[in-house]
Amino acid sequence: MISVPPAVLVARAEAAVRLSGTDPRLALVRARAVLTEAGAGVETVGTGPAGPDAGAYGEALSVALRAAALAARELGDLRLADERLREAIEAGRRFPARVAQARMSLVAVRALLGDPEGGLRLADLAERHLTGTDPARLDVQRSVALTLLGRYREAVCHCDRAIGRLGDDPWFQSGGLLNRGVALTYLEEYGAAETDLAECARIARSAGLDHVAMLAEGNLPFVAARRGDIAAAFARYEVAEAGMTGYPERLAAMRADFAEALVAAHLPGEARALLEQALPDLVACGARAAIPDARLLLAQAQLLAGEAEQAAATALTALAELRAQGRAAAAPLATEVVLRARLARPPTDAEVAALLPGVLACAADLDVHGRPGAAAALRLTAARAALPAGYRAVARAQLDLLAGAATPPMVRQHALAMLRRLDGDLTGALESARAGVESLAAAGSAGRDAELRAYAVRPAEDLAAFGLDLALATGDAWTVLDWAERWRALVRGRPVPPPSRPGASSPGSREAPKSGPGTLIELVRNGDELWGVLVAPGGARAGGVRCVLRPLGSYRSAAEATVRVRYGLRRRNLRDLAHCGEGSGHCEGTASEAMDGELATLGEQLLGPFASDGADALDGPTVIVPTGALCTLPWPLLPALAGRPVSVAPDAASWSPPGGSPTRYGSPTRYGSPTRYGSPTRSGRAGGPVVLAVAGPGLRHARDEADMVVMTHAGAERIGATRREVLTALERADVLHVAAHGMSSPRSPMLSRLTLDDGPLMAYDLLRADRVPRLVVLSACDAGMAHAPVDGAALGLAGTFLDRGAACVIAGVVPVRDDEALTLMTVFHAVLAEGRSPAEALGAASAKTAVGGFVCFGDPYGRRPV
Repeated sequence: MISVPPAVLVARAEAAVRLSGTDPRLALVRARAVLTEAGAGVETVGTGPAGPDAGAYGEALSVALRAAALAARELGDLRLADERLREAIEAGRRFPARVAQARMSLVAVRALLGDPEGGLRLADLAERHLTGTDPARLDVQRSVALTLLGRYREAVCHCDRAIGRLGDDPWFQSGGLLNRGVALTYLEEYGAAETDLAECARIARSAGLDHVAMLAEGNLPFVAARRGDIAAAFARYEVAEAGMTGYPERLAAMRADFAEALVAAHLPGEARALLEQALPDLVACGARAAIPDARLLLAQAQLLAGEAEQAAATALTALAELRAQGRAAAAPLATEVVLRARLARPPTDAEVAALLPGVLACAADLDVHGRPGAAAALRLTAARAALPAGYRAVARAQLDLLAGAATPPMVRQHALAMLRRLDGDLTGALESARAGVESLAAAGSAGRDAELRAYAVRPAEDLAAFGLDLALATGDAWTVLDWAERWRALVRGRPVPPPSRPGASSPGSREAPKSGPGTLIELVRNGDELWGVLVAPGGARAGGVRCVLRPLGSYRSAAEATVRVRYGLRRRNLRDLAHCGEGSGHCEGTASEAMDGELATLGEQLLGPFASDGADALDGPTVIVPTGALCTLPWPLLPALAGRPVSVAPDAASWSPPGGSPTRYGSPTRYGSPTRYGSPTRSGRAGGPVVLAVAGPGLRHARDEADMVVMTHAGAERIGATRREVLTALERADVLHVAAHGMSSPRSPMLSRLTLDDGPLMAYDLLRADRVPRLVVLSACDAGMAHAPVDGAALGLAGTFLDRGAACVIAGVVPVRDDEALTLMTVFHAVLAEGRSPAEALGAASAKTAVGGFVCFGDPYGRRPV
C-alpha cells in the first residue's frame, strides 16, 4: 500500500481548515478523508521512534482534526468541536505550533460551552507558541470569552489589536468586527457597533463567508432593540431569521441575543416567545454557556409578565447551571429573580422573616459584582416587604442607607417618600414621590413606541402605587386625579408637568379648568381597591368643574366580571350555543338575559356610585379612562352608557368641550378643532377628508363593507389589501377603514396583526409610519383588545395607531359576525358622513342595530393632538 506523503496531507488538512469558514459541510468531508489517509500512513510507517514519518502523519492528523472541529462548530455541534480539538491537541503533541493552534480554536468553544475562564487559560497556554498572524487570531477568540464574562472593554481592546493585522484573513477579520460590534452594543456605543457589523457583513460576503455575514445581520436586531428602535429590531429579525436556516445553534444564539435586548427594553412577551424557541435548540447543540443565560432571561421575562412561580422555578435552574460553570458574577442576578418572585406572591409575615436575610445578602452580592443599581432596587424591595410584616427597624435601616447613598434618583426619592410617610409627613412624602417620577422622565424613559415606554416604566410602578396610596390618603379627588395623570403622562411619553403649587391639594385652592358638556371618569386601583374620579361641568361657580372621588368596590371582582361579559358577548355574537341542550331560540334568549344581568351588575358597580352626584352626572359625551383589565370591557354596553357618545382613552387629555382647549391633568397635549370625517357634499379629492377602504381576505362581507364605505363618502376609494398598499395608505388617508381578520396577542402586543392578502400587517410595522390617519376603523375581531401592563399604556393594534398619532380608532373588543359588522358599519358611516363625531356615530349605530362589541378609542370628537 502506497501512502500519501505527510506534507501533502498536511496541505490538504490546512485547506480543509480554510474551507470550514465558507463550506463547513464540504470541509468536514475533506477533513475525514485526510484523517483516513493519515491514519493509514501511521499504520504503514509505524508509530515508534524508528518511524521518522510517523510524527509527520501526526501533524496531518492534528490539523485535520482541527478542520473537522471548526466545521462542526460552524454547523452548531459544539460538543463534537470540543472533542475533536482535544484529539487534535493529543495527535499534535510533537508539534507545539499545531497544539497551540488547536488550543486557540478551543478558546471560543470552551467559552461557548460554559467555561469562559477555562477558555482564557487555554489562550495563555497557546500564546507562547503562536507566530505570524495567529496571535491576532487568538485575540479574536479571546474576545468571545471576555464578552461572556462581561469584560466588554477588554474584548474591544483585543479586537482593536487584531483587526488591523488580519487584512489577508477575511474570516478572522470579519469575526473580529463581529465580536467587537457585540461588545460595543453592551457598552451602548450603538453607532460604532452598527458600523462594525455592517463592515463585517461586507467583508464576509465578498469572501464567500455567507454564514458569518448572516451572523452580523443577525446581531442588528439586538443592536436596534438595545437602542430602543423596536420597529427596526423586528424588521431586521425577520430578515436575519430567514437567512439562518440550516444553522440551528447560530439561529438559537441570535434569538437569545435578541431576546436579551427585548428584556432590557422591558418587552417580556416578545422576549419569552423567542426564548421558548431558542432554549431547546441551545440544549440540543450543547451550547452550555448560552443555556443558563437564556434561562435567566426567560425567568426575568416571566417575572416582568407577572408569572412569579414560573419565574422562580426557571431562575433556580439557571442559578444551578451558573454555579456549575463557576460564573459567580451572574449568579446573584438569578438569585434576585428567585427572591423577587417569592416576595411577589405575596408572602406571610413568617415567610418575609425567612426571606429578608437572603434578600439583603443578595443585594450585597450585587454590589460586590458591580451592579449597584440592582442592589439598591433590591434593598428598597426588602424595605417594602419588611414594613407590613412589622420589621420597621430593618426597613428604616435600608431606607436610611438608600436615602443617604449615591443611589439612582428614583430609588432615592422612593426611599425618602417612605421615610417621610413613616414620620407622618404626608405632604413631604407626596413631594418625594412626585420627584421620583419626574426623575424617571428626566432620564429619558420614553421611547418611540408605546410598548417600550410601558415596560420601561415598570421599575417605577411600585413608586406609582405608593404615590397613589398617598394621594388616596388625602381624600381629595383633585390630588388623586393629579397623581394618576402624572403617571399616565410618563407612560404615554408626554412631559410630566411641574408640581402643583403649595396648597393645591385641596379643592378650594385649585383653579378649576373650564369645561363644556361631557363627563370624564378616570379609574385607579390601589391593591384590590377600585376607585373612580368623576369630572364634569358644574361646581360652585358658573362654568366651573366639579370633581368627586368614589370607592367602586373590588378591582378583582370587576375584572372577573369583565371576562364573563366578554365571554358571554362572544357566545351571543357568534351564536355559540353548541353545548345547550334546548332549542337555539331558548338558549339565545337565556344567554342574552344572563348577559344583560351581568352588564347591569357591573354597570352598577362602576357607575352607580356617581348617581348621587346628580341625574346629569353622565350627561353628554363620556370619556372613560380605565385601569388594568377594564381596558378590555365593552363600555358602551353598560346600561348607563348605552346609545351615548362614549370613548375609552389611555389618559384624560382628550376630555374637553368641542372646539375648546383641553383639560390638563398631567397630560399637556393640545387638540385641534372637531373634524368632519365625511359628507356627501364634500370630496376627498377637492380638499375634503381622504377616505380609503381595504377589504382583507377570508371575510365573506369584506368587499361589500369596503364598497359601502366608498359609496357613503364622496371621493372615497378602495385600495388593495397588501402590506405595502396599506402602509402607503397610512401616509395619505384621513379616514382608513379596514375590513380584515385581526388577531390580538396579549402576551406580545407588538405581534398583534391584521391579515392582508400577502401576509400579516404587524403592530410593530405601524411604528415605521411617519403619519397615520385621524380616524381608523378596524372592522376586525379583537382588533381593539389592549393588554395594559401599566395604566396609561395603549397597546395592541388600536393602541399603536393612537400612539402614532391617530385621533380616534373604532375597533372591536370581541368577535362580531361578518354580516352584523356590515350592518353596524353601514349605519356608522352614514352618521359619520352627516358630520357627527366618531363617538356619536358609533353610539347611534349601536343603538339602531343592537350590534355590540365595538368601542371608540381615543378622542370622542376625533381631534388629533397638535
